[in-house]
Amino acid sequence: MNFFEDLRDRIRMIDSVVSVGLDPDPHRLPGAVADRDLPRFAFNRRIVDATHEHAACYKPNAAFYEGPDGWRALEETVAYAHGKGVPVLLDAKRADIGNTTRQYAEVLEWVDAITVNPYLGRDSLQPFLDRHDSGVFVLCRTSNPGGADLQDLELETGEPVYRRVAALADLWNEGDNVGLVVGATAPEELETLRNEVPDLPFLVPGIGAQGGDAEAAVEHGLIDRDGVDVGLVNSSRGIIFAGEDAVGATGADVTDAELDRYVNAAGDAAKRLKKQLNRYR
Repeated sequence: MNFFEDLRDRIRMIDSVVSVGLDPDPHRLPGAVADRDLPRFAFNRRIVDATHEHAACYKPNAAFYEGPDGWRALEETVAYAHGKGVPVLLDAKRADIGNTTRQYAEVLEWVDAITVNPYLGRDSLQPFLDRHDSGVFVLCRTSNPGGADLQDLELETGEPVYRRVAALADLWNEGDNVGLVVGATAPEELETLRNEVPDLPFLVPGIGAQGGDAEAAVEHGLIDRDGVDVGLVNSSRGIIFAGEDAVGATGADVTDAELDRYVNAAGDAAKRLKKQLNRYR
């Protein structure tokens, strides 16, 4: 079984398409974990404990784990999530040429899937694509406003760049291990892409803090032509930092006495998102 087969089993087992983004911003970590050996792992561990029943996948963003302690925290986080039976998708947006991209692909020895950047073309992604047991999510249509600077440019064929990327990803999917990253902030583009590449799994970020459309994310992003779930909807800050509102404090001001309430709020947020998405599923 490859990543997407395992993911479908996980989705069916817990009845959830929620991906929880584990982005432990050091400036927002609760003061109650600040003195731990690996504060980012200490935080993630509590979040995983609170959310794993609702998480089809965890998506740590590599940017929040820079430095030796950060990579140690990431490795511990991946192992802990695996211990709970939850796959891990590393949001790293990797790609390069030659030996460099082969080295980047080594991370798939210990995470289950990764996001990649198609800008350098197929050869820059081949070491990832060759790992048929791992998931490879190709950036296609991102949810940030500046994404249109390149992704909406019209080619001589009349199609925008993001649609050509989707078509290429479909061609690259020889190992049934390729998906697309398509943001939830442009529902009409989600629908277009789903019609054009009906069998590719989508990772749909932008729900929560970025204001994406949850109904469109499910209807056009996750359901294939046979009515089968084929992807994930991700929320990061809206889940992992939900405790800030619950305790009325941020970062260093969150005390040991408030930590349980803080992390329980993350569990509640993940559960709410699961229920919201399931209404449309």
